[in-house]
Amino acid sequence: MNQKKEKSLHGGGNSLTKIKRKIFNTQMALIIIFSVILAIAAIFIGVTEKRQEIDKNLKNISEAIVSSPLLKDIDINRLSAEDATYFCDYLGSLKSSVTDIDVISVVNASKIRFFHTTESLSGTVYDGEMPVFADKDFYIVDAVGPSGEQRRAYSAIYDKGGNYAGFLMVIILSKSVKAGILSTVITYASITFAIILCELMLAQWLSGGIKKSLLGYEPDAISAMFSVRDNILESIDEGVVAVDGDGNVLFANAVAEKMLGGQEKSEIIGKNLTSLIAGKELNALLDGDGKEVNVRIKIGDKEALADRVPVRPDGEADKIIILRDRAEYTRLMEELAGTRYLVDSMRANNHDFTNKLHVIMGLIQMGMYDKATDYIQNITMVQREAISKIMNAINEPSMAALLIGKAARASELNVKFALKEGSYFNKSDLWIPTETFITITGNLIQNAFDSLNAKSDDNKQVFVGLYSKPDAVLITVEDSGDGMKQEIIEHIFENGFSTKGEGRGTGLYRVKSLSDEFGGKITVESTVGVGTTVAVSFFRQ
Repeated sequence: MNQKKEKSLHGGGNSLTKIKRKIFNTQMALIIIFSVILAIAAIFIGVTEKRQEIDKNLKNISEAIVSSPLLKDIDINRLSAEDATYFCDYLGSLKSSVTDIDVISVVNASKIRFFHTTESLSGTVYDGEMPVFADKDFYIVDAVGPSGEQRRAYSAIYDKGGNYAGFLMVIILSKSVKAGILSTVITYASITFAIILCELMLAQWLSGGIKKSLLGYEPDAISAMFSVRDNILESIDEGVVAVDGDGNVLFANAVAEKMLGGQEKSEIIGKNLTSLIAGKELNALLDGDGKEVNVRIKIGDKEALADRVPVRPDGEADKIIILRDRAEYTRLMEELAGTRYLVDSMRANNHDFTNKLHVIMGLIQMGMYDKATDYIQNITMVQREAISKIMNAINEPSMAALLIGKAARASELNVKFALKEGSYFNKSDLWIPTETFITITGNLIQNAFDSLNAKSDDNKQVFVGLYSKPDAVLITVEDSGDGMKQEIIEHIFENGFSTKGEGRGTGLYRVKSLSDEFGGKITVESTVGVGTTVAVSFFRQ
């Protein structure tokens, strides 16, 4: 069944969903490819700029050293020891301050390394490739030296007379160049990865936000569910009205339209529900929070029962009001009540007949066949007479079922249960819901049974009287219990009050509530050691 529902909701939109998913995946793939291409282009440009930056640094440092006054004022081929030391210290400090240059070397015209960053090479003969300054005094080449592959800048050095005195080499090792380029590549790759990750996270966030707003469903599933929801709401027998926080109607099904005076949906939507249904009960229902059921309201000249169901706080609707015709609801409750009491009656009779069958079986086993026959005839006659008396006097099936069930229960409790002479209860005389009389009578009888439980002797009797005529109804229940003192009688109708222990005290409170609701009157007469009589009367106003 669930699979069929799933198919009905999603089957029609599967193709559309697949197309949408393909479009989304294609868009994401294009975004990623475009980002990667931009990243490769950026890396290429970055690497090129890095190499240009390296060459520029080589040139700037070479020009700074060659053009320094210190170098111009000395002859590197004929230096005193003091001047040589001073000049070498100057170049050493310069190298220390420049972090992106690996080697500085000064070679004089005699190919002697006047200065070298590696001190062990200072003063040694330069045996490397000699620079050729044909038409320029500076150039950069890739070469191989004692330190490995390198990017090397040559600058010619001239003395004060303009004569060639030697050359300067400023070197960046290839491993340093590669490290710089690798750093650039990693930087751009990291940026690209971060951008792609942000794009994916943003897409996921947007997708999640949209799905969250749609309660986790795809749009086509929402459309299908909306159609199903409409069909369900329009097919039920109760009026359903959705309202916002101010009580304005957002939705009403066909039954609600009919109950609200047969107005068209377009005339109802947007109106405040209080303009369609008057009364303080509805105002209290709209102002309240949480769930509340079976609130009596009036719609025109008809009575209805209303339930309030809170809706998701992040939704547009604030609450749902469910309306039911009270007359129809009462009829159904009476039918259900009658069925319930019939079941109770059958259950009680089952226990009673089981006990009687045990007696019959025992008599047969003892060979007392005549007594067994007499016992069967006696209990059959008694049972038939009791049921016949109730059915003849009580012309209301639910009430008759209640009394038959209570009679069977009384038999189990060893209590004499009887309907008073002259009892007459006709359904046509009732103007109050039958369920009200059933509840009152059932609770009074049960309370009488409870009062007899503590009684030790065999004088346990309950007599019920039901009397009706078109303008009045009287219910009496009399028991032979221990009776009550006046100070107890004053509290027996309070909610939770009971002389039988905790967790009791609701039956008589319910009787009092129903009596007050329909304008009834309750009288209690009780004598200690004799018993109690409770009477509930109703008169049509």
